[in-house]
Amino acid sequence: MMTSEIPTVALIGPGAIGTTIAAVLHEAGRTPTICGRSMRDYLELRDDDRRVVVPGPVRIDPAEINNTFDLVFVAVKSTQVQSAARWLAALCGTKTVVCVLQNGVEQKSLFARYSSGGPVLPSVVWFPAQRESDGSVWLRGEPRLTLPDAPGASVVQSALRGTRCSVDVAVDFTSLAWRKLLQNAVAGLMALAGRRAGMFSRTDIANLSLAYSQECLEVARAEGAILDDGVPQEIVDKFQSFPADLSTSILADRRAGLPLEWDSRNGVVLRRGRWHGIPTPISDLVVPLLAAASDGPG
Repeated sequence: MMTSEIPTVALIGPGAIGTTIAAVLHEAGRTPTICGRSMRDYLELRDDDRRVVVPGPVRIDPAEINNTFDLVFVAVKSTQVQSAARWLAALCGTKTVVCVLQNGVEQKSLFARYSSGGPVLPSVVWFPAQRESDGSVWLRGEPRLTLPDAPGASVVQSALRGTRCSVDVAVDFTSLAWRKLLQNAVAGLMALAGRRAGMFSRTDIANLSLAYSQECLEVARAEGAILDDGVPQEIVDKFQSFPADLSTSILADRRAGLPLEWDSRNGVVLRRGRWHGIPTPISDLVVPLLAAASDGPG
């Protein structure tokens, strides 16, 4: 498929993360084909130094796709996986690499059934980006991805080479993915409290977050992650170092009344903890509350 050094790229899901990837590719002269649910003429990314406008249109009908691509970035949330299936069928050939830019540690199993036979690569997204009220995306950190050392990683590296999004390939991807999951799990507390990162300056919230991280750490280790005892405190320190107004996608979805990624970010700790026979008393409380906040009834 790939006939030149630079792979052909499509992107599904022009949300905060998807817009960031589209923008860094556009800056490098590699504007991807953008696919989503809503018609848009352009995407806009801004940070403290620049503004990038990515020309559209955003494609909304998979039937209009006439060719397959070397690489497809999937930036939909775990609550939207089935909605991406028709796009993957249209965009993917037998060798297409599917790189999933999504929270959680189960991306590969979630998307394997929708692949056309090419590699499905999970990733860890390390940068904060949030959608603003005007539809633009505010990038609040240096864009960086981590991929497993697996088939297809070199295609993603080639696509993003020379852009401002760095790509790391990790032999021990499991440990890094679970470390990020610990951070995402703690961020779920923001959705329950309805508060942004400033809430972690409270001693009671910091203590709860530390205990929750320690609980998640035990499950992560049972899943094969190699993480030291200091990781929970590092995660709390990180939240306390964030700007007080920094939000997170699960909080934004709660405020918008949208389904929450509670299962992929928090429920997985409860599920895997039960499978390993590890007590998870904080998850036992947090997960049902997030599930109810997401799915109701009431």
